[in-house]
Amino acid sequence: MTIGPTLSLADASARTWDAVAVGAGPAGAIAARELARRGRSVLLVDRASFPRNKVCGACLNVRALAALAAVDLGELVERLGAVPLVGLHLAAEKTSARIRLPGGAALTRAALDAALIEAAIQAGVEFLPRADARLGDCMPQERLLTLSRDGKSTTIAGRIIFAADGLAGGFSRRQASGQAVVASNSYIGTAMLVDTGPSFYTPGTIFMACGTGGYIGLVRVEEGRLNVAAAFGPGILQCAGDAGSFVSQILEEAGFPSVPGLIGSAWRGTPFLTRRLKKPALERVLVIGDAAGYVEPFTGEGIASAFESALGAVPFAIQATSAWSPALAREWIRRYRQLIGCRQWTCRVARQALRHRGIVRHILAALSRAPALAAPVIYALNRIPACLTPRGTSGASPAERRSARIGSWQPW
Repeated sequence: MTIGPTLSLADASARTWDAVAVGAGPAGAIAARELARRGRSVLLVDRASFPRNKVCGACLNVRALAALAAVDLGELVERLGAVPLVGLHLAAEKTSARIRLPGGAALTRAALDAALIEAAIQAGVEFLPRADARLGDCMPQERLLTLSRDGKSTTIAGRIIFAADGLAGGFSRRQASGQAVVASNSYIGTAMLVDTGPSFYTPGTIFMACGTGGYIGLVRVEEGRLNVAAAFGPGILQCAGDAGSFVSQILEEAGFPSVPGLIGSAWRGTPFLTRRLKKPALERVLVIGDAAGYVEPFTGEGIASAFESALGAVPFAIQATSAWSPALAREWIRRYRQLIGCRQWTCRVARQALRHRGIVRHILAALSRAPALAAPVIYALNRIPACLTPRGTSGASPAERRSARIGSWQPW
């Protein structure tokens, strides 16, 4: 069911908002909701209609689930029919290894994003979909935005702006004044949903196939569908012909079963995946989520980073609604790097390793004999920071208790 606007364009321009979040993905929706829960007036806008399909690996790791639990949304993924994750099956050149995961869930972005927007609306956020935003002048007490919708435009004002429009959003790129840095060897991404797929791809396991020019991730999501996501070099399609042919080729190289219907199907794509903004803040603008920086993730790190950057930005936004200071921008940049930098570094190292066939062969040979060798990487990506650790677990759900016990987790 489509999530409609909660107010008109004219209504949006009739008041000064404490905060305006541009982009209604995980980062924008969570940041908007948390500010509204603290009594601030918040407008959430996005160019898209919701629900919407989104190119994504469809995984939430333990950190992502802990972030949801920390804001009283711990039951959300279970209610949406998400598939609990227990393992990772890596393969390349018909050699494979299985690694136990400490938790996580597989859920389509269409379901997740829509549920987060609805939760934000219930908390008091006003929502305006199909609205294009452009950053305007900075006034003494507010920042102006131009909103365009259905052929009409108006100016709105917010004391703080969240730029949360993701990799492909134009708002963050325009406001960054060309400061986006794209990695020279960055891959692009693509994905599609398959209604069934071979029974080999069992629920609860992320299947990752590495091959020439890229890698493929497959995971069962709600209703038994199979999410197929790929990352590859920009020149690959010139050789393979289309994304489906490339995916089928990598699956064959890895020794995984082919998935019917991939070749010739409509695949959705992304811009270059690995990128960052030099300065994810401007005067009265905080950049959060993928718009601030992104490194190719593997087991749900992307959404975890989006949640954590959103929650980390909320205290800065609260200060900005009272009085803006240029120091807030500098402090947010430092805090953002503290929150996200270490995990992105881990993903960056894994990303580089997966691109070298010789290294992948040695890694898989070692992991097939001793899966525990993966423990440091899995732990680094899933370790719950102190700010998200439940205060107590006596009344917690099984998923929350597992999350709190990650320090005692052991791989296969």
